[in-house]
Amino acid sequence: MKTKIIALAAVIAATSFVSTPVAADDQLAISICSYVAADSRNNLRKVLSDNRIRLSAVYNGVVCDGLPLVRHAIKHNANETAEFMIKQLPGSVVAASGDAEWAQSNGFGASPVINAIKERSAS
Repeated sequence: MKTKIIALAAVIAATSFVSTPVAADDQLAISICSYVAADSRNNLRKVLSDNRIRLSAVYNGVVCDGLPLVRHAIKHNANETAEFMIKQLPGSVVAASGDAEWAQSNGFGASPVINAIKERSAS
């Protein structure tokens, strides 16, 4: 009986540690999305710095309202934050993203972010 209680306690303890990082990751993604939508470049930098992560490490994993981060920024007219993110990402990632084409086809062709994408893609 005592071994069953110890085993049950071990399982409960193990599952509690597994769910905690997921909640932290979700909160981090929510923070990143809200700072991008608000065009708050400094807060985005701070949350990345406080969590000791690089934008390139989380860029592919964070989706805001069904859109990648740069597209989310373009949609919310967050030009400063979009340009910051583009500068932080490798040129090959920016070139392969298709963000400029997406912006053109979705009515954001006048966005100044498109020029930043094209410049970064060329490098």
